[in-house]
Amino acid sequence: MRRFGGALVAAFLLLAARLPAEPCPARGDAVRSDVQTLNVLKNRTAAVTAADIDASVTLGALLAPGNDARRWTSARGARVIGYVRGVRPGGVESVNCHARSVAERDTHIELTVRATDAFDERRMVVVEVTPRTRAQAARRGEDWSTAGLRRDLLGRTVEVTGWLMADTEHAAESANTASRSARHVWRGTMWELHPVTAIRVVAGNHPSG
Repeated sequence: MRRFGGALVAAFLLLAARLPAEPCPARGDAVRSDVQTLNVLKNRTAAVTAADIDASVTLGALLAPGNDARRWTSARGARVIGYVRGVRPGGVESVNCHARSVAERDTHIELTVRATDAFDERRMVVVEVTPRTRAQAARRGEDWSTAGLRRDLLGRTVEVTGWLMADTEHAAESANTASRSARHVWRGTMWELHPVTAIRVVAGNHPSG
């Protein structure tokens, strides 16, 4: 009987391992309602249309000094041009149900106005590709994996389209909203294009602002 019970448990575990995992909901696995709301914004899948774009948003405008908490709205999209200083996997976060696989996490693309700003983190804007927009790109035949984006974009000037989003979880780490006593400021603004919905490599000189 004990042997039969052990075999039954083993069979159950094998079946469970083969079942597809439940998809991560748009709210992620966050517990707090404010973080759930933020995650839903990050996980949008609608394409940004011409009517959605706030034409006043440029990379230079996003990096303009001063408290920018209410400078923009997450209801609008934007299209910016910048130099790609870095492409790296996002962290293990609630927005993606704490997935550990790089393929199931966001990709951070770090933009500066010009290549000469690339060594100053405070002159950087973060834009993010999500697993959802990565899958949409794959259906268009585009490789938006972190490795693919690094290969295609690093050190180049690009035009990025996406939804404006104030990542308030990084307000204390952003130059425009951090306190004077903040020790770890690693970005210019908490505002992002998140998610990114379109990317285009731009030929010619680096943008000036």
